[in-house]
Amino acid sequence: MALFRTRTDPAAPVDGADAVLADLDGVVYQGAHAIPHAVESLNLAKRERAVGYITNNASRSDVRVAGHLAELGLEVEPADVVTSPQAAMHLLAERVAPGSLVLVVGGEGILTELERRGYAVTRSADDHPAAVVQGFAPDVGWTQLAEAAFALNAAGFANEQGIPWVATNMDWTIPVARGIAPGNGTLVSAVHTAVGRFPVVAGKPETPIFDEARRRFGAANPLVVGDRLDTDILGARRAGMTSALVLTGIDRAKQVLAAPEHSRPDYLLADLRGLHEPYPMIERSGDTVRVRRAKVRLDGSRVVIAAEGDDELDLLRAACAAIWESGRAIHALQVPERLYA
Repeated sequence: MALFRTRTDPAAPVDGADAVLADLDGVVYQGAHAIPHAVESLNLAKRERAVGYITNNASRSDVRVAGHLAELGLEVEPADVVTSPQAAMHLLAERVAPGSLVLVVGGEGILTELERRGYAVTRSADDHPAAVVQGFAPDVGWTQLAEAAFALNAAGFANEQGIPWVATNMDWTIPVARGIAPGNGTLVSAVHTAVGRFPVVAGKPETPIFDEARRRFGAANPLVVGDRLDTDILGARRAGMTSALVLTGIDRAKQVLAAPEHSRPDYLLADLRGLHEPYPMIERSGDTVRVRRAKVRLDGSRVVIAAEGDDELDLLRAACAAIWESGRAIHALQVPERLYA
């Protein structure tokens, strides 16, 4: 992991990456507005490598997403956008014949991809669909969820496995203008309760969406940039990709300090300018971890700030290295409130 590099020549996170794969909400924009420094940093990255945008949100097509990003000032085409419905199509193609009838729970994002690939679409279980594809849309309600349950249960009576059920993603929450709202995971859970089985999942943190991005951009060494440990970073780790957590979205210092091993990023960035800045080295002296002028050590179960340094992010990086290397769970340690700032 980059947090524990021992190189003496600090490199920027984008150095050596042949593609940058960026999450959207919390990384590129928040609500209707671009996050400071995101647009210029991503446009700069695109001068020397591919830049793709990976989204679990199934409610919009790639064309609409690209249009929104272009309005913010990004140099982007629809082909640069990788959506969870696109990844779901690969899972669907492995399970049903071309042109099959598919029951849809969701909106434009799923419908667009099904139509592109020649599938027939229905909203009724009475049409005996060959599969169910489920994703988020703001207008999904009981009627659509019930139709999915009817289709999956009816098939299950005749076939122990039932018909294929593909979910675009399992995000429990989704950020909207008014705050945090229930995401597709909560809607999938409602159907699961009714049918007693789980779908196969295309979106983060599962690997199909990362596999789609790797194919799309021909990337051998991509860098995934996200704001959530449980989707972006966990998914990147599962897909064998380098990852950077940017602290402009959902997860902040408290979550990073407590991150389990499988969800730890290779880089911690304050904002996307950090993609292009030399990343500081981790140095150790006895039981002390140092990042530039910031120093942190463990004294038994106490996490001790030996020197705050000049940069709060360096202090967080040093604390993460000390805590993560200890192999101890965060709840077993006394962590200063200062580190959560």
